[in-house]
Amino acid sequence: MRLTADIWVSAYLTRLRLAAIPAFVVARGDATAGAVMVKLNTLDGRACCYQRSFDLMTGERQWVVLAEGGEADVDLSIQRQCSFDPDLWVIEVEDRQGRHLLDEDGLK
Repeated sequence: MRLTADIWVSAYLTRLRLAAIPAFVVARGDATAGAVMVKLNTLDGRACCYQRSFDLMTGERQWVVLAEGGEADVDLSIQRQCSFDPDLWVIEVEDRQGRHLLDEDGLK
């Protein structure tokens, strides 16, 4: 059984808050089936955007980099994706150390 987008986002924000990593919802998508993108802002003018992808070989979901580089460039990529998919959730994580927790159990 798959979690709805809003439940996953709520759990993710809670995990970040427990690790003292600031994060907030930039775009609220469809509560049940919206895709989720995570923008990691390292607060030095650079950013990285992750999207969830399905690996056809293993059948597993994994987080892959959609865009990385200057924050303005990453924001443009995210805006483009939002224009294609109005159901998209965008979460912005702000951490100078580059922590996003997406590689932890339960979030992969």
